[in-house]
Amino acid sequence: MAFTSIASFVETWKWEAASTEKVFSALTDASLARSVAPGERTLGRIAWHVAATIPEMISRTGLPLAHLPAAPPATAAEILAAYRGASAAMLDAVSSRWKDADLAKEDDMYGEKWPRGVTLTGLVHHQVHHRGQMTVLMRQAGLRVPGTYGPAREDWSSMGMAPPEV
Repeated sequence: MAFTSIASFVETWKWEAASTEKVFSALTDASLARSVAPGERTLGRIAWHVAATIPEMISRTGLPLAHLPAAPPATAAEILAAYRGASAAMLDAVSSRWKDADLAKEDDMYGEKWPRGVTLTGLVHHQVHHRGQMTVLMRQAGLRVPGTYGPAREDWSSMGMAPPEV
């Protein structure tokens, strides 16, 4: 799948970014060090990777976005703020500089030629993939996982319902 309209991408990105912000907002500073196993990415490193990939990937299309530092910040609030800034800058650049026809143009993306519509799709899927990883680590860290595509386990009781059986 590839985006063929800027409006469709913007609408999708706003929805997905709101979900990512919900997940990032549930992180605590202490949870950032959580990893599934020694030597694996920590929760903070995955969150930072999601934020940093936005300007890194989009800059490969020629849009000038400032890259984020390689090392993640020490606090969850700083990661969330950096994600929000990168997300907003990317949306502004795509919306103001590209037309729908530009989504068919190809750019060098990691040694391959990708149409820009595919690049935008990849960027959306990238954050969705890593949000899934993060929610597992969040549960292991004892954090409440927010619902993104429907209620999380903890949300059912607030709706007056029992969670589905496992």
